[in-house]
Amino acid sequence: MPAAPLPHEWIAARIPHHGAMCLLDSVLELDADRIVCSARSHADPANPLRAAGRLAAVCGIEYAAQAMAAHGAALRAGGGRPALGYLASVRKLAMHVERLDNIAAPLRIEAERAGADGDRVLYLFTLSADGRCLLEGRAAVLLEVPRP
Repeated sequence: MPAAPLPHEWIAARIPHHGAMCLLDSVLELDADRIVCSARSHADPANPLRAAGRLAAVCGIEYAAQAMAAHGAALRAGGGRPALGYLASVRKLAMHVERLDNIAAPLRIEAERAGADGDRVLYLFTLSADGRCLLEGRAAVLLEVPRP
């Protein structure tokens, strides 16, 4: 497993999103069960998730999903791309703000593996800024396992 911190380029080379859709700036902390990332793209007027000039808090789920994908890549031996993952469900979602674009501080995105069973992984996630929780929930990821 690589040692944190890891730059944007490391993330962009290992998750399916490229260009402006790679929303994370860096990996700040990393271990076998948890990843912490940072991002400033929420404040960018060119953020591809913006609608009508705003970035809704629900878009924080995509930030968390990208952190989960980066975590999967870090766990993979050899450091290559992990198996494709699909966000199967989001549960217990609590949004404590309506928008992310008006948050001045960098986002802190935390995802922690709460369990795994074969091709299914459960993560708990939070997005915060300046110590304030903006969004939190639980996500189930279904990994596409190559067939023999």
